[in-house]
Formats: sequence, C-alpha cells, structure tokens
Amino acid sequence: MDCPSEEQLIRMKLSDVDKIYQLEFDIPKRKLAVIHETDSKLVLASLEDLNLNTSLNSDDSIENFILESSTNANERKILWAVLIINFTFFLVELIYGWLIDSMGLIADSLDMLADSLVYILSLMAVGATLAKKKKVARLSGYFQMALAILGITELLRRVFRASEIPEFQNMIVISILALIANSVSLYIIQKAKSKEAHMQASAIFTSNDIVINAGVILAGVLVYLTESKFPDLVIGVIIFAIVIRGAVKIMKLGS
Repeated sequence: MDCPSEEQLIRMKLSDVDKIYQLEFDIPKRKLAVIHETDSKLVLASLEDLNLNTSLNSDDSIENFILESSTNANERKILWAVLIINFTFFLVELIYGWLIDSMGLIADSLDMLADSLVYILSLMAVGATLAKKKKVARLSGYFQMALAILGITELLRRVFRASEIPEFQNMIVISILALIANSVSLYIIQKAKSKEAHMQASAIFTSNDIVINAGVILAGVLVYLTESKFPDLVIGVIIFAIVIRGAVKIMKLGS
C-alpha cells in the first residue's frame, strides 16, 4: 500500500468476505495480516482481483485471539485535524491558483482535495454499512475525477492559447504555506505513534504531498528564471496525473 486509497480499496474488497475479523497492515513492508475463519484461498483470490501483486506468505493458526478496535477517539481527532487542514488549503490554493493564473497551485489544490476525500472516507467508514461506504467512495471518486478533467481542460487551453505567466511570488508563498500545512499534518500523525493501518497510510500520503509542494515551489522558481508559463504547466500535468490515478482507485471502492 502506497496511499490511503489502496488501503481502503483492500478493506472494501474484503468486506464482502465472511468471517474476516481484523486486518493488520504493515505499510512500510507492504504486508497484510488477515485474521479470519474462512478459506485462505478465498481471501487471496479476492485480493488478486485488485492487481496489487498479492501473494500468500504464510497461513498460521492463532489461538485465543482478542479482537481489537481499529479506531479510537484520539485517532478520530487526528483525522479531523488533518482533514480540516487539507480542505482549508484546498480552498486557498484553488482560489489563489485562479487569481494568479497558476495551474500548479490549482492542481495541488485538487491533490489536497483528494487527501480530504480519503480522510472523509476513513471517518465515515466507522460504524457505517457496506452500502453506504461504497456509495460515498463512488461519489467522491466521480467528483474528484470531474474536477481533474476540468483542470486538464483549462491546462490544455493555456498550452495552445496565449495566457498570462503566473505570479511566481504568490505561487511560491502559497506553496510554502501548503508545505508547512502538510508538515504540520505529518507531525500530528507521527506524534500519535499509531500502528493502525489508516494512520500509517496517511503519514505516507502526507509525505508524498510535501514532495508535491516542493515541486510547485521549484516550478515557481523556474517561472521566475525563465519568464515562461511552461514550468507551471508541466508541474500541473504531473499533479493532475496523480489526482486522476487516485480518483480511479477511489471509484473502484464503490464497484
């Protein structure tokens, strides 16, 4: 698993399999322990449908297993905190992106939205029915994909028609603020020292966002040095590709 959407994809897929009691993810090692009372081959077959290069490492018997809750009040607070941070900067980057003609900021705002949708899915999944989870996932994916397509349409328009060079000063300043926001989110998540899957996945996802923020800052510097709009458009293409990839994975949750 490289992001929360892949983890949620696995959770949704296995939610249809009877007698699965708990999933324990080891994100860094890309391993998953499934506590169940069903046929291991059935579990493996379900995962293989996701095309994530799944293989069975071991099939062991566990005695006197005590089921632990996958969420707690502290993790809920953390998810709410990072959700608020991400959604706030989604709005900030989207508005400033349009105002200063920066496709890099607009694309990064949609990446922030993608994060927000994943956190919303994680929060709504607690205690929700399978049907509701799938409906939320499907609608979120469609909404994210629609925004990404609109963004790409605007990007293509700017490639083939004359458009303003983005204001690199504001572009860099907003990107630095977004980087700080993501760094705070990562600190909050890591401070919890949680071994829960969605928390570890969120940390990885947020780390990737920091790299994207750095890319937008670099694009702003290149806009200044080259006095060209194209560095901004290139970073926009890269980020939109990431957003679309995430949208496709989220939509699969509702299939």
